[in-house]
Amino acid sequence: MKEEKKYFYEIKSDELNILSIVLLIIMIGLTFLFIKLFNIPFNLNGNNLKLIYIFLFPYLVIHEILHSIGYVVNGAKFKRITYGIHLEKGILCCTCKQEITKKAVLWSLVYPLIFIGIITYIIGLLLNSTIIISLSVINITGCIGDIFMFYNFLKIKDFKFFEYDNPIAFGITTKEDMSKIKMPGLKQIDENDFKQTIGKKITVSKTSMIMLSIYYIVLIAYIFI
Repeated sequence: MKEEKKYFYEIKSDELNILSIVLLIIMIGLTFLFIKLFNIPFNLNGNNLKLIYIFLFPYLVIHEILHSIGYVVNGAKFKRITYGIHLEKGILCCTCKQEITKKAVLWSLVYPLIFIGIITYIIGLLLNSTIIISLSVINITGCIGDIFMFYNFLKIKDFKFFEYDNPIAFGITTKEDMSKIKMPGLKQIDENDFKQTIGKKITVSKTSMIMLSIYYIVLIAYIFI
């Protein structure tokens, strides 16, 4: 009988950022196709752009909350879940710092894509809502990392999943020989490169604090222009 072994991975952010741009182009193309086919009003006027700007960050926060709901509903303990804002790395994150099943992580990965991506996109088309359509497209584009992880995890018959303090790193425990399984968008790393602790429930990097301050200053100015 094969013994379980731990493997450690980091997301290739540069590659996924390029793929997110490709996905954005695809979604924009599909959206304009639907608009034309079903004669849907779509108007990115000043007021709509303002509302998209206002709701963008909260929408992305909901994305991470949905990840955590996916974890908890499928067996994770809420006290082992932390949140982070690391805008210098281009991400908001929800991390589960306990071993969970394949089923739990797969559901967690797709919750934001399903609930505030695909479903809201369809609702936006049905309601002729430029704002809902636009926010859904942005969210779907931001799911590129989740999509790749979901695709990679489907290749593994059975495993346990856990995450690090590093928001773009994770580990899996499995009996399979991972050297024989290609994991596009991910690179294998050394276990000693990262640590796993339960500290603050919400962590915001210093760079993110500055960027968020600028965001809200611009937002306030934009609202009153």
